[in-house]
Amino acid sequence: MVPPMPAPITLFGATSPSGQALIALAGGRELVVAGRRAPLPPMGGGDPPPFLRCDLEDTGAGAEVPAGLLISFAPIWSFAPWLERCAERDPAGFGRLQGVIACSSSSVITKRFAANRFDRDLVQRLRQAEESLSRTCAAHARPLRILAPTLIYGQAGPLGDRNLSRLRQLLRRLPLLPLPGEGGLRQPIHCRQLAAVALHLADRLAEDGFDLSQPVHLPLGGDDTLSYAAMLRRLQDATDRGDRARRCRLLALPPRLFLSLASPLLLLSPKRFEAVLRMGADLAGFTPAHHLLGGSPEPFPVPPLVP
Repeated sequence: MVPPMPAPITLFGATSPSGQALIALAGGRELVVAGRRAPLPPMGGGDPPPFLRCDLEDTGAGAEVPAGLLISFAPIWSFAPWLERCAERDPAGFGRLQGVIACSSSSVITKRFAANRFDRDLVQRLRQAEESLSRTCAAHARPLRILAPTLIYGQAGPLGDRNLSRLRQLLRRLPLLPLPGEGGLRQPIHCRQLAAVALHLADRLAEDGFDLSQPVHLPLGGDDTLSYAAMLRRLQDATDRGDRARRCRLLALPPRLFLSLASPLLLLSPKRFEAVLRMGADLAGFTPAHHLLGGSPEPFPVPPLVP
């Protein structure tokens, strides 16, 4: 018996590391990139995937619903209202969708009690967008999964993360980095792992259809859970021998002393002060990628990393 052909994919957010990783993983199947900019050509040569010009922010443009599966790594607060407009203008076309995968952020969980306005506004935008997506898809009985990944890192093609790559730059600049003891727990996820989960779940949606018993919101992490300090040490070990990041000394201070030293930041930048506070908080306990993919766990850090 010949297996059915995989459903076609329309990808939003292709100019993110996870978008680039998904294009590579989906090689050989029908995939169209939607966005304001044409996709980058593959690093190894060859033609870029077909391009559908689409501006998620343009409320006046006609919103024709692409066929098959939608996977989005675009900002969820832009993707959600676009999808709602699609459903309103073309309900029949929307009803033929086989599934929607949208990428949100674990910040909707980890920053929900933030005191600074920037993080509070971020959580509100994420939550409102997630609720909008859920309403839109439920109203038309279309299957949806919202991925809420934590601490995305790594490189795919020419694009790299702005999370751990910035930490490594900090290690290169500083001779010593104080920490609140070993710090809290982290569960970094590589952009390729996130893309693989999105592709796997999209195909599952196409097979299983709309199922109210399945959770829509999926907090997601990598396969390793480690302390903040252990994460930095692994990052140092993954750099070249002559890299300056290896020479930075990680200084574990008593947490109370660390917070006392960091307290002036509260006056200068409440947002940065809370970021420093989170160094000692546990931001882990999410579903590991390999639990969904069915393979062996991949220890942190998964290559390739941003140089």
